[in-house]
Amino acid sequence: MTDRSSIGEAGAAESGLPARVCVVGAGVIGAAWAARWALCGVDVNVADPSRTTAQRVGATLHAATAAWERLGLREMAPLGEVACAGVVDDAVGDAVLVHECVPERVEIKQAVYAEIEAAAAPDAVIASSTSGIRPSELQAHMKHPERLVVAHPFNPVYLLPLVEVVGGSRTSERTIERAMGWLSAAGMSPLRVRSEIDGFVADRLLEALWREALWLVHDGVATVAEIDDVMRLGFGLRWAQMGVFQTYATAGGEGGFRHFIEHFGPALQQPWTKLTDVPELTPEFIATLIAQSDEQSGDQPVAELCAARDRNLVDLLLALEANDWGAGRSLAALREQLAHQG
Repeated sequence: MTDRSSIGEAGAAESGLPARVCVVGAGVIGAAWAARWALCGVDVNVADPSRTTAQRVGATLHAATAAWERLGLREMAPLGEVACAGVVDDAVGDAVLVHECVPERVEIKQAVYAEIEAAAAPDAVIASSTSGIRPSELQAHMKHPERLVVAHPFNPVYLLPLVEVVGGSRTSERTIERAMGWLSAAGMSPLRVRSEIDGFVADRLLEALWREALWLVHDGVATVAEIDDVMRLGFGLRWAQMGVFQTYATAGGEGGFRHFIEHFGPALQQPWTKLTDVPELTPEFIATLIAQSDEQSGDQPVAELCAARDRNLVDLLLALEANDWGAGRSLAALREQLAHQG
């Protein structure tokens, strides 16, 4: 491998984990994928032309390691080696799983697939981290489209277990099964999205809330900080443990969800939201959003905000694990998986 730098220690992985992983694109998501696999003991090659790739991946691995130490997971598996290269050819090697994490433009992704297919093993699975592009569109020009699948994670990947797995019209069932097996072994909770749809499941929900939040700021109803307070001090705490439907089931009292839907269902007919309309992102509105966001963050740099986010997520995950609930069960499964490796 040319121009490669290593982060971490050499480590082998068994028990359902892939022998080697390649990550193409070392942005926020790609670097976090590399960190999760390395912490599970899997060797990872990272391909990104940026001169700061090793630095960024190293910083992410450092943050992820600190989080896993607080979770009590760090010493349960040897740290996999992370090697960085500038081009895809030098990184794919003998990887059996290749995460594509390049920008959300179809033409860029398709060009990268051509590079991966030219260098990867014939049966290597290519998993796109796209947040909403249909896999059938992504695989349209591939020589072996059956090996492409979407594996859409959530930031930070090294802590949040959910990953949406979506197959395209030409994705083989074996590819989906292999991807879900490996992801499960890495402590992820893969959700098989059976219907191919723009935005999949999670981002369709997020986009609806995001649109309404933008309108509330645009119309001067609430500030960025006030909207965030509504979420983090109110329903966000409920969603973290019970989601939407189970939360509403508890809101129905002894009558459960039936009582809730009978009582509040009619209100859904009221035009309370903007639905699919989106406020125009004019320079003035963007400036307002940025100013309010900067005011909310104060003098805290993004790195400090991310560190606080990770600390809070760790404590929340540990609490949920202690109560055998929600994402805590994913953490418990990961702990058991790593114990078996040891």
